[in-house]
Amino acid sequence: MLTGKEYTMFAYITPQAKQYRANLHSHSTLSDGRLTPEQLVEAYREAGYSILAITDHEAPYDHTALSTPDLLLLTGYEAYIRPSHTAAFDPFRPEIHLNLLAKDPHNTAIVGFDPNFCKYMPLKVAQQRKHLGNLGPRRYYRAYVQEFMDEARHGGYLVAYNHPCWSMEAEEDVLSYQGCFSLEMFNTGSQLTSGGESNLALFDKLLRRGKFLFVHGADDNHNKEPFGTLLCDSFGAWTQVLAKDLEYQSVIEALEKGDFYATTGPTITNLTFDRNHVTLDCTPAQRIIAHGSPKVARNICNPDGSPVTHAEFDIPDKAPYVYFSVLIADGKAARTRAFRPEEFRR
Repeated sequence: MLTGKEYTMFAYITPQAKQYRANLHSHSTLSDGRLTPEQLVEAYREAGYSILAITDHEAPYDHTALSTPDLLLLTGYEAYIRPSHTAAFDPFRPEIHLNLLAKDPHNTAIVGFDPNFCKYMPLKVAQQRKHLGNLGPRRYYRAYVQEFMDEARHGGYLVAYNHPCWSMEAEEDVLSYQGCFSLEMFNTGSQLTSGGESNLALFDKLLRRGKFLFVHGADDNHNKEPFGTLLCDSFGAWTQVLAKDLEYQSVIEALEKGDFYATTGPTITNLTFDRNHVTLDCTPAQRIIAHGSPKVARNICNPDGSPVTHAEFDIPDKAPYVYFSVLIADGKAARTRAFRPEEFRR
């Protein structure tokens, strides 16, 4: 929308925008989950989700035949690289897990195929899949991880960084990787396991060093506990995708562009930039925060604790980035990606 000042306002979220609730990280009986893909589809559809990615460990399957008019299935899988050449789990050493989301719904290629890591998909099936990259046995070091990511991207996958707190990688490692499109800000399963999978501090450190990643939320559900119980790992964190419609390519395009935000509860209904002036509207919240750095954050709240649904901010001229958090009283939050000055000062 052009204004009299001859520049373009940047409307990231408008009240008219479609928002689709998505779980981009889940597991079924095809790896170490307890529910079949069909049961997952039924459960997430009943819970009001519009998008589900069943991302079993090293087991890419095309589940799009399970899509319904109101629930879209994305194709993908979770890949991992560990220090052990046999893929043995060591709870005291770092490792890396990546969600690979296919741009083509029928892409079920395996990146860096290594039989030692293929613990769930039948070996004969895995051997018959298209293999991307002649990487040899998996090795946990930066150059190998980067080559793995490159092969995944060139092979038609979006690469997301899963549960960084649980993975225990050093900040320098995360900083070095190129080609991830998004960082898991919230992860229900890891949060329940360790109580510490809200990755705000890491996100801010990366931004201060010039590393811009989008952020999303996901369950990483395995459903070992019944729905509705304290340790149930479904429906705790998700991504609100701002796609133009619920078609596969529209959703992929929105993910590539960063048109989404992470949440464990609140919904953002408006986020508009008029150069340095920002307007944000949301569902009732305790606080709304604009982050320009850890030392430049402005809180909007009511002193009596009554809910707020509207905030306006002026971003400092020297702020190298800005992102927004919406917090509610029970600790749940929504968090946007970071915006560069050139996006809103145009």
